[in-house]
Amino acid sequence: MTLDEALNTKVTRENYDDVLRTLSQASVDRHFDAFADIPWDAEDFQVRHDDPRWVLPAAVDPLGGHQWYISQPLDRQIEIGLWRQANILKVGLQFENVLIRAIMQYVFALPNGSIEYRYLMHEATEECHHTQMFQEVVNRIGAEVDGMPWVLRKLAPVLPMLVTKYPVVFFLGVLAGEEPIDHTQKSIFRAGAELPPVLARVMEIHIAEEARHIAFAHEAVRLRAPHLSRRARHITAALLPLLMRLLGDAILVPPKDFRERFDIPKEVIKELYWDAPESQARLRDLFADVRMLAEDTGLMTPLSRRLWRWCKIDGRPSRFRSEPSVVFRKAA
Repeated sequence: MTLDEALNTKVTRENYDDVLRTLSQASVDRHFDAFADIPWDAEDFQVRHDDPRWVLPAAVDPLGGHQWYISQPLDRQIEIGLWRQANILKVGLQFENVLIRAIMQYVFALPNGSIEYRYLMHEATEECHHTQMFQEVVNRIGAEVDGMPWVLRKLAPVLPMLVTKYPVVFFLGVLAGEEPIDHTQKSIFRAGAELPPVLARVMEIHIAEEARHIAFAHEAVRLRAPHLSRRARHITAALLPLLMRLLGDAILVPPKDFRERFDIPKEVIKELYWDAPESQARLRDLFADVRMLAEDTGLMTPLSRRLWRWCKIDGRPSRFRSEPSVVFRKAA
């Protein structure tokens, strides 16, 4: 069974195990090492603070296309771009740190011969490499970034405990952390933005391996969500859009110290995250795949549909995973 065939089949335990075998073999056939597959010492891979390729891509980053940012001197645009990329990478590695700990918590009690055990250990290995390469870029940029909002940093030791008691909620939380970064990175490449080689290579590796991780999280939810009790299903459905918006904002909305450091007017941030029509469209696009998952698994209830709208992340669900947004389909 190919991966596409497995993902398009109604999920039973047997189908689920087939998907995990396929994903595990894919991790064997195509995997990366943070320090063997990135030429960190190559001249082109050095982080230069006068490199205009660190300017935020206007087609993807809301701030990059705003007149306030465009009006700044080039060196200031580069400085802001470096800090912004460093903080997004820091949030990403912190999130993956939490995920690794949750995986270790989950697999501890799995029985001998478990297909999940093998796949999840592949994923944990890959996530470890992601945290290494993200941190290496942050170190080379040299920006003192905190990453996640302080509340999430404080909750980080507790969150992995959810995986054993509330696996569906946890796997949805995984998607809330993975989908925004994955969608944004794919959009940057689709927009044809010229990136510094080190950032482009890190993103290429992350996109390639994250496709497996997101596929697993989708299938884990598809397997388990239909078996939730009626009460648990309604609670989970209501939590889903709140999780998506909370973690999406944690990754993409610039923190207060960023705004203060670069003296960005409050009204600019308010407009961009997420009052402007273009920004609202970007925000909705981030979660089209998750909306599809909710529709397919009974997690789109009348109440949750209103919450998706209240969180400003409602809209048409994807027809298939990683479907490009309308702007990129038109460009193609």
